[in-house]
This record gives sequence, C-alpha cells and structure tokens, in this order.
Amino acid sequence: MKVPQQPEPAGGPLRGLRVVDMTTSYAGPTASMYLADLGADVIKIERPGTGDDARSWGPPFVGADSAWFASANRNKRSVVVNLRVPEGLATLRTLIGQADVFMENFNPSKLEALRIDHERLRADFPRLIYCAMSGYGLDGPDRTLPGYDLAAQARSGLMSVTGAKGGPPQRVSTALSDIVTGMCAALAINAAVVRQRSEGVGDLIDVSLLDSTLAVMAPRVAAHLAGEPEPSPSGGTDSVLAVYQSFPTADRDLVIAIGNDAMWRRFCVAIGLPELAERADLADNAGRRAHREQLIDLVTGRTTERTAAEWQRVLGDAGIPCSLVQRVSEVVTDRQVVARGSLLPVPGTAGAGTVHSPFRLASMPRPRNARYPELGAHTAEVLAEHGFGPADIARLAGCGAIEVGGARDEAVR
Repeated sequence: MKVPQQPEPAGGPLRGLRVVDMTTSYAGPTASMYLADLGADVIKIERPGTGDDARSWGPPFVGADSAWFASANRNKRSVVVNLRVPEGLATLRTLIGQADVFMENFNPSKLEALRIDHERLRADFPRLIYCAMSGYGLDGPDRTLPGYDLAAQARSGLMSVTGAKGGPPQRVSTALSDIVTGMCAALAINAAVVRQRSEGVGDLIDVSLLDSTLAVMAPRVAAHLAGEPEPSPSGGTDSVLAVYQSFPTADRDLVIAIGNDAMWRRFCVAIGLPELAERADLADNAGRRAHREQLIDLVTGRTTERTAAEWQRVLGDAGIPCSLVQRVSEVVTDRQVVARGSLLPVPGTAGAGTVHSPFRLASMPRPRNARYPELGAHTAEVLAEHGFGPADIARLAGCGAIEVGGARDEAVR
C-alpha cells in the first residue's frame, strides 16, 4: 500500500532532550522511538558489524534491515561503539556524560564489569536519568535472568487466559509485552524529565517485561484475588461483562460489547429478542453472567441469520458497540486508520510503512518521521557534536573503538 509522504516537521515538546539509548531488540527501542517522536534527540548505540539484534529479525526486510527494526527505530541516529575496546568504553562515557537520559537493557553483571551500572553512573552524573529495562527488574531472585516477550506473556499469566475455549494457552500474536514495556518506560522517562528540568536532578527508572505485562493482567488478577475462579483459555468469552465477545454471522465474525443494562435492553430489541429485555433474571450483568451460555446460544441463533455488515447497521442504529474482526490487510485500509494518518511511510522505500505513535499532540500537527538509521551512519557526526575532532575520530576508528557508517540519513532533529 502506498502511504503518502509528508515533509519532516521540527520541534516537539522533548526538543533539546538528549537520549543515549543502548537498548536492543524491541521494548527499549520502542520506548526511545516514542521519545524521538516527541522531539528528543535519540542516539542509538550499536555494536560493530551487526548492530541491534532486531536488524536481522526477518524476513521481511526493508532494504538491508528487518521490517521489525524499521517499525521501532524511526527518528534516531546510529553510533557504533565497540565496548570491548577501552577507548570505545571511554567514548560511550563521554556521550553519557553529556546526555539527559541513558537507557540500557543489559545484564547487570555485564554493566558492572563495564563500570556503566546505574550506581556508578548516577554517582558520576547526578543529573542523569538512568532507565534500566530488563526481563524481571533490578531486584528479586530472578533479576539476572534474560527476558523475552514470550517468557513475560507466559509468566505474567497472560497466556493462561488466552486461546480457544478448552484449548491450550496461547501467546498474544504480537510483541505485546515488549510494546507495553516500551510505553511504560517512555511514560516514566517523561515524568523524570519534568523533575529533571524543574529540580536539576536525575532518577533511576526500573522497568521490566514482567511488571509491565502484569499491569495488563490487572483486571484478571484483581478478580482472582476477590474470589473469582481460576480463569483458563476461553476464546474471549469469559469477560466480566455479558454479552461481550465475538459472534458468528452469516459470513464472518463480529464482536458485540454490551456495557450496561440500558444497552442490554436496546440490544435485545435490535436483534429481535425483546422478551429477553423483560426477564428479571437478566436485568443486570450478574444475572446475564449466570446465564451466559444460554444467552450465547440465543444470540448466536440470531446473528447467524444476517451478514456482519447488516448487523453493523442494525446495531449501530441502536447505539450498540460492535466491530468486524478485521484481518491486518483490512486494518491498513480501514477508513478511520487512514483518516487519522495512523500509518507512516518509511522514507526512501517503495511502500514500506510503520505505525504512528499512539498519541497526537496539537503542537505537532505532523509527526516526525525520519527513516530508521543505517548502522553507524551518524557516528562521526555525533562524536563531532560531543567535542571529538577529525583526528580523534580517525584515531578511534583506526583502533576499532568506533565504526563510521555510510552517508548521513535525512535529518532527525
């Protein structure tokens, strides 16, 4: 699909904020991309040769890098630093020392060995906001375990309630834990920036995949602690609300969401079952939950009589929330998605696209949308901004402390 390109806007509420981002994979890059979308100057630190692991997460690829990488790394600058070389580590510390925010997702023992752990850096740079992103957090018995989206979905209980009714647990089929963790980190960093700018002090931010995914599970955990039986995969038919699930129609699935008692009564009339609205045992949600299986059968008997499009019109006229269960190919052409500009082109590619950050600011009528950086494309430029002269940069490149990439990408600041 061809997505129209727009000129690159300047500014943003985080303009002037400098972020040194040493995270890899997806959660950390998602967080720093949202900061960049809001105007921050994000300097992406990558290892020599291969860079961020996500560059190779394909196919499909956008140029030499994966579509996954492109989707989480717009509006950034790439600097290649070799942390195995003392001069490379010293270079990184120079960049961190002039930054407002430092982000990492390394094993704590490795950070300590490199002397860039949070205790040391915050002692050296009191104004620094240090964001540590991990699988399980900075403390606790499992603080050193590696974390991945799949493991977080499993351990948080999310998989235990996801899947077909009576079937095995399933992973939510997207990088949900990574993306939510990125959102949580971006939120916390923005809060710390407010304090940094008003009081001149930094902070330590501890964000984990497990904690973030557990937050997604908050309603289910709360229900269980209040005495609800242990949930299991149900195909989405076990909401606290009834009726609140997908139903088959004459041609495809449609979700119907009944959120209150007045809506229930309108719904009964709309689908041709007005007698249900008169039943005292179905007058409130507790009663409808108690008779959920019977209601599902009755409603399914009606919904299968017409197409999904017909039911959308009928239910829409009655003020009943409903939606087609859309395929991704339909989502990218959805009229609301298109009208909102929710897809962004990847500049310089033939039709590749990413998803707009999940917020809009009136002060930024057009989104920042610079292409993801080529590996090391900004090494020389960024070092020059931090006081390194041409001879210094040549010396560091010569000893393998840095790698200088190809031509400069389109400006991101």
